[in-house]
Amino acid sequence: MSLLLKDKVYTVQSATSKRGVYPLHSYKLGLYRLPVKLEDTYEIDSIVSGFKKVFEMDKFADRIYATYRWKEENMPDPDDSGYKSIDLEVQVEIVTGEVVDMIYQIYPVEKYGDGLWVEHYRKKADANAKMMIDTILRNSVLADKMVEHEVNTKKITPEQALQELETMTPLAQIVANAKPKPKPAAPPPGQQVVEAEPETPSGAKPGPIDVDFKSKLKVVETFTAPSSHKIKVFGHRKGNEILGIWGEFVSVDYDICVGDGACIDACPVKVYEWAEFAGNPASEKKPLMAREPDCIFCLACENVCPVQAIKISKKG
Repeated sequence: MSLLLKDKVYTVQSATSKRGVYPLHSYKLGLYRLPVKLEDTYEIDSIVSGFKKVFEMDKFADRIYATYRWKEENMPDPDDSGYKSIDLEVQVEIVTGEVVDMIYQIYPVEKYGDGLWVEHYRKKADANAKMMIDTILRNSVLADKMVEHEVNTKKITPEQALQELETMTPLAQIVANAKPKPKPAAPPPGQQVVEAEPETPSGAKPGPIDVDFKSKLKVVETFTAPSSHKIKVFGHRKGNEILGIWGEFVSVDYDICVGDGACIDACPVKVYEWAEFAGNPASEKKPLMAREPDCIFCLACENVCPVQAIKISKKG
């Protein structure tokens, strides 16, 4: 899309809206609307998971967020006198629905610290954002949707449509296996699918927590905390050996959690308290979200968790 975005970059000073209000507080906005539908949760999740190795990916409601970070230095040797460096980033927001909007904002460099010495910051941020858009479009399910759209509207062959897509995305990097795998076939009517019993792990499960667990896992039980708050438990539960993900809005994957206590120390409103889970292979103590309704969504616990076992999500 970088080729088409060339004539679709605007300077803005106030918010703009489309299916709701975008909270834009930057000086430059790139926006491109794809004439394809993206509403299937499986396809949306495939974009989030498919690009985690190249970008930082997240999802909230109907939006996907991809963040790219890079470092600028004023000289190659950090030991030289006068050396400066600054960490910069740009984010692409993908709004799903009956059409797909791909949006990026370029903030003033001052947002990231003392970076006025950085040369051509806006051009670099602009190029990085367009690289992200091209990469996601070329390698995701959106590529197939765009090819199908071009074939149907322009009456060209799939090969010609693919060539047009490649021409429109010259900055794309190649990301293998980013497209969704075929959905498993539904069982015949009347046939019940029996889930295999999960094996007991020998230690902590590797992080991070699956941020889309609510759309994939069922609530298997509720646990009443000492505060009387009822905590939802998602996914498999096998005694204390496999615990699943606890908490609806303050969510901790207890099979990843190593019980280091950083989240308990970081929380300013004391949401967590220790709970014993004897025999759990990851750790026998876990931070119980006993006062989950008191969470102020500051993300302190999520940010300090060394194994990325926590996901904080706002209600609604």
